[in-house]
Amino acid sequence: MFSFFKRFKKPADAPLDTPQEELPEAAEDEEVSESELERQALAAGVPPEEAMPEAREQAAPAEPAAPVRSVTAAPAAPAAPVKPVAEMPAAPRTEQSKEYWQGRTPSQWSRGPETDQASEEVVPPPEPDPVAKKSWLSRLRHGLSKTSSNLTGIFVSAKIDDDLYEELETALLMSDAGVDATEFLLESLREKVRSDRLTDASQVKAALRELLVDLLRPLEKSLMLGRAQPLVMMIAGVNGVGKTTSIGKLAQHLQRFNQSVLLAAGDTFRAAAREQLTVWGERNNVTVIAQESGDAAAVIFDAVGAARARKIDVMMADTAGRLPTQLHLMEELRKVRRVIAKAMPDAPHEVLLVIDANTGQNALAQVKAFDDALGLTGLIVTKLDGTAKGGIIAAIARQRPVPVYFIGVGEKVEDLQPFSAEEFADALLG
Repeated sequence: MFSFFKRFKKPADAPLDTPQEELPEAAEDEEVSESELERQALAAGVPPEEAMPEAREQAAPAEPAAPVRSVTAAPAAPAAPVKPVAEMPAAPRTEQSKEYWQGRTPSQWSRGPETDQASEEVVPPPEPDPVAKKSWLSRLRHGLSKTSSNLTGIFVSAKIDDDLYEELETALLMSDAGVDATEFLLESLREKVRSDRLTDASQVKAALRELLVDLLRPLEKSLMLGRAQPLVMMIAGVNGVGKTTSIGKLAQHLQRFNQSVLLAAGDTFRAAAREQLTVWGERNNVTVIAQESGDAAAVIFDAVGAARARKIDVMMADTAGRLPTQLHLMEELRKVRRVIAKAMPDAPHEVLLVIDANTGQNALAQVKAFDDALGLTGLIVTKLDGTAKGGIIAAIARQRPVPVYFIGVGEKVEDLQPFSAEEFADALLG
């Protein structure tokens, strides 16, 4: 499942508060009129009990006399009918929604408020071509074959003893899983072997696969579409990880879900970056907003305005590559984020980081640095078809579990596919 289309209800206008200073005066007027009616009834020789109901019916207002003192005491206004997202005005930027990514601790990886499942419209993704799917899985296994052979070879005619665990520890560390994820998996595996009384090496291998799937499953998250128009996506990453190529592939992937796409050439530093993105735009028949020179934030600001005017579904902004240690360049990236928020409230809706799986533990450091600076909502892991060892995703799941939206195993458009924990675990453990 890839996409959810969400429509919001327009909030009903809340009733105005009745000014508190006027309430005592209104109450005094009502008491005077009632006492005057009683005196008139007694003067006419009519009991007040008989005269008051008729008199009150004539004198009392149609509404209850008790004044509304606060908004919460008023009855709820009827809900406005649901309107398509394209017809809804931009929501005001409240104090809670403003810069939600600031003030987060490293251990806090909640990505915003929970989605209201009752108001979602589930749209199934297109059925994948069986031949293309088989080819994709074959390339994924081929890319992770080195790590897979190291791990699966341990279980051939092996005894369940300390030597087995030591070999597993070495293999996991060599796969870039990191110390934390390796210790977590091995401790969990030892406990499972004891509790389930596993005696065969093949059973231990199956148990390790199950534990790996459980570790990676929190990263398996679908990209939510349709919750804003346009849905603004900001793409970041260091130099050479494949940001621009990933944007071009993702644009075609989104078009399979009937999403109109607009691209912003925000990489104004790298030579030919604008031309490269323009080529992808022409290949996918997608408009590219670009300038020959200028500030990246200004280009992206104009692109957001153009996307709103044209009622585009998804706007993706490319950014210049930079290292996390280049503090002045990271500050420019924060500026781009702030400018996007000025162009459209609550944007960007997605902040994606592209990482190269071949960089090993350095990729984890990039995730931490960019997440602290921007508040990442998802990852795109590229180049798993090369010398990548694959364990870095396990390290990310253990230390900074940012959702992995897509993984790439080649240069072709179809080589970028949604991340699946089970498929990845099968490729690692064969």
